[in-house]
Amino acid sequence: MELQFSRHRRLRTSASMRALVRENHLTPDDFIYPLFIYEGENIRREVSSMPGVFQVSMDNLKAEMDDIVAHGIKSVLLFGIPTTKDECGTQAFHDHGIIQVATRWIKKHYPEIIIVADTCLCEYTSHGHCGMVEGDKILNDESLDLLVKTAIAQAEAGADIIAPSNMMDGFVAAIRAGLDEAGFKDIPIMSYAVKYASAFYGPFREAAEGAPQFGDRKTYQMDPANRMEAFREAESDVAEGADFLIVKPGMPYLDIVRDVKNNFNLPVVAYNVSGEYSMIKAAAANGWVDEKQTVMEMLIAFKRAGADLIITYAAKDACRWLKEDQ
Repeated sequence: MELQFSRHRRLRTSASMRALVRENHLTPDDFIYPLFIYEGENIRREVSSMPGVFQVSMDNLKAEMDDIVAHGIKSVLLFGIPTTKDECGTQAFHDHGIIQVATRWIKKHYPEIIIVADTCLCEYTSHGHCGMVEGDKILNDESLDLLVKTAIAQAEAGADIIAPSNMMDGFVAAIRAGLDEAGFKDIPIMSYAVKYASAFYGPFREAAEGAPQFGDRKTYQMDPANRMEAFREAESDVAEGADFLIVKPGMPYLDIVRDVKNNFNLPVVAYNVSGEYSMIKAAAANGWVDEKQTVMEMLIAFKRAGADLIITYAAKDACRWLKEDQ
């Protein structure tokens, strides 16, 4: 019997052949590494649910930044953990808030590093929500003023990119207008455009100490069951002046990453969130998966789905493995 079929395996015969035809590639330039800056002194505390990730105080920031630079990472995403919190999240937009202090220091000593400032209130509010509250309701419009103040304070401190993650309606429009009026027309906005109310954020809430003290965030973050809603959210942010679009989480929403990439002509960022990172760390520690191969497969999946950039806690590991494989 004469069979007619294609011989796809011809392009898989060796490592060199596979590399020759590989469609997607990872480099250190793809990664943005999250940093948790803790107000206080002599703090370098490993997050128990995120092995290899630390909360660091300013006096330990140099060692952390030296390590980041040594791995070839060029962009960091800053989260702040203040010693005092209030209902308005005042430390988020105070001139001497921890993120503003850290930003000024990093820009002075590591001017080549791109600083992405997370613009939200949840780490700074006593109630742990991303905006102002009244009773058990999270207020939208009243929250925008505080978010604008936060973005301006971060830009004044030297942040290269403002990354609002609060999911209030109109947050990009308000922040863009505020930045422009304050003289920061050239500062781009990396919008958390498509952010789902996800169970995969659990370890992050330990790291950032920003868990809500009542209720949840389902009235402002997206329902995981929804796809078309992502188009509406991203479309609004593009119209309001966003320069990047983040999809968060990453792995459970690769279809959304591809949708956003196919429909909007802006850089797309996948956020490889804490739960995704922690699950692989735990499975690897138990010998259930090969950590390197699993992480690298996950990261290339983001690129294949259409992500231009990846926010990931695994950035250091990935950079080390990429260098080893050269």
